[in-house]
Amino acid sequence: MTRTYLFVAILLATVVTWLPRGLPYVIVRMVTLPDKVIRFFNYLPISIIFALILSSVVTTEVGGSPSVKLAELMAIIPTFIVMLRTKNVMLTVLIGCASMAVLRLLF
Repeated sequence: MTRTYLFVAILLATVVTWLPRGLPYVIVRMVTLPDKVIRFFNYLPISIIFALILSSVVTTEVGGSPSVKLAELMAIIPTFIVMLRTKNVMLTVLIGCASMAVLRLLF
C-alpha cells in the first residue's frame, strides 16, 4: 500500500513538473506565433539571467537596507562578458558557476 502510494505520488509530481515545462514546446510547434511575440521571447533569456543575478548579489533583511555580496558581484564580470560576446545562455551559466566556484575556493 505504501509503495503504491509513493509510486503514484512520484508519478503525479513528474507530470505536474513536466507539464509547464514541456507543454509550451508542443504548443509552439503547432501554432505560428506573431513576430511581436517572437521578438519578446528573444529578450527572455537576458531578463531571466538578470533577475537571477540580481537576486543572488543583493540581499535584504526586513527593516534593513539592501547589501551586496562581494564574491557574487565579482563573478558577474566574466559572466557578463561571456554573455555579451557569445549570447549563449548555457555557456554563460557555466562560466558564471565556474567563476563563483573559483571565488568561493579563494575566499
